[in-house]
Amino acid sequence: MTSGNSEAGGRRHLLGSRNLIVLGLALATLVAGYLVLRSGSPSLAAVLLVIGYCILLPAAIAL
Repeated sequence: MTSGNSEAGGRRHLLGSRNLIVLGLALATLVAGYLVLRSGSPSLAAVLLVIGYCILLPAAIAL
């Protein structure tokens, strides 16, 4: 019987290459935000963390 998967090997990837790129950008932005927060600039850190958590991370899931 066939399972209906048209991909070779029957594996289905949950995240595509575009998702992984945006996820990498989100993680890099979050790390940069926490490093900036540690260095003593809370307003820039807040901007980076909001971009990472509220924009890039959801975009990586939705794309």
